[in-house]
Amino acid sequence: MLIIPDSGFLFRIFPKGNTMNDGTYTVEVSLSGGSGRASVKSPAELTVSGEAMTARIEWSSSNYDLMIVDGERYLPVNADGDSVFLIPVADLTLPLGVQAETVAMSEPHLIDYTLSFDAASVRPTASSPIPWITGAVLLVCAVSAVLFLGRKRRKG
Repeated sequence: MLIIPDSGFLFRIFPKGNTMNDGTYTVEVSLSGGSGRASVKSPAELTVSGEAMTARIEWSSSNYDLMIVDGERYLPVNADGDSVFLIPVADLTLPLGVQAETVAMSEPHLIDYTLSFDAASVRPTASSPIPWITGAVLLVCAVSAVLFLGRKRRKG
């Protein structure tokens, strides 16, 4: 079990799998394997919907045309610039073995890599509804407490 501070007020608990609220986050990610020359952009964008987490992995090259994660094939989601893939992430606390095909050599090569996510670095993005939802819940609780105390004083 991993406990991570969130927004200064709340804590998220990440057992195996996902218990995060729906929304968009950033997470630090590192890449190992291959020749050591490739890299991925960090932090990566992480989208949570239900119990599914999807990471936006942006490579340091435009020469990647395929990624394989847990036996499933993923194609780039962009046509220009460095290669970008949307891939599933089951558990931020475990290294994720992936394969990526590069066309930078004379013929395509599938290369083994490992993506490591830093679960402690997860933060909601500015467009994520999480801070707004948290603020709205706190506001409703505060108003309810004031109304309850006001009624109690009038009766007593």
